[in-house]
Amino acid sequence: MGGLEIRELEAFLALAEELHFGRAGERLRVSQSRVSQLIQALERRIGGRLVERTSRRVALTPLGHELLAGIKPAYDSLQRAVEDVRDAAKGVRGSLRLGFQGVAWDHILNAIALFHDRHPGSSADLAEIPLADPFGPLDRDEVDAAIILMPVEEPGLVLGPVFSKEPQTLAVPPHHPFAQRDSVTAEELADVPLVGVDGPAPEYWRRAHAPARTPGGLAIGEGPRARTLQEGLTLVAAGRGAMLLCRHTAGYHDRHAVTFVPVTGLDDSRLVLAWRRDRENARIRAFAGALAATTD
Repeated sequence: MGGLEIRELEAFLALAEELHFGRAGERLRVSQSRVSQLIQALERRIGGRLVERTSRRVALTPLGHELLAGIKPAYDSLQRAVEDVRDAAKGVRGSLRLGFQGVAWDHILNAIALFHDRHPGSSADLAEIPLADPFGPLDRDEVDAAIILMPVEEPGLVLGPVFSKEPQTLAVPPHHPFAQRDSVTAEELADVPLVGVDGPAPEYWRRAHAPARTPGGLAIGEGPRARTLQEGLTLVAAGRGAMLLCRHTAGYHDRHAVTFVPVTGLDDSRLVLAWRRDRENARIRAFAGALAATTD
């Protein structure tokens, strides 16, 4: 099939359906003689007659019927694929309202840049999601998709790429004994109250980020609750408790009033792209693809 021209196949398929050179030409928006030229070129490539021409009628030869049966399903499938991609491209154009928790760091910005490169005419408008309300902006249709700290167990959400697997750190005031340590163990969390998450965040999510017990079962003191990350760090700086944060967020918020100490023995923090199942669209899927492409 080397050197086969798609235009020749289109002419053959049009003629096979119309059985009339003039009508086939009208469908293809070319002259009747051009259709004839394309059919002749295809017959030369194949090495046999595909069409019988008389002054009264046009009919496929047995070889023509065989070719039609072989290429029609493949051509229809190819055409549907092109139409699907064209429809998806049209749906991607426009603005994606993208929520994020914590920090819109390089990985997210790289995914946005790739999204823009892949889909000219698209854009991503960023909106910070409060620590205390990770799922509310999605439920209230304030954002189309959101980058959220795991775990996510909400039944109405679709989970996209999981990324940013980061070790946990413990934020403590500089005068705290842990501040002089190279690291602390998960069991030592029992020695300090943890700043929790306030607001409408579900219990399972709040407990994941301020656990009530160590992995070994020791009780962890309950500190004050914060609605935002900045509020939580301010409570830490004031000596009201300690706060668990992933390493990357800790590095971004490094400050003199708070010290970040690595914690061993805890599961890594992870982020996930999530969106409402009933509001999924091509634009969200396109950004999910860009995020997955930039995920190690």
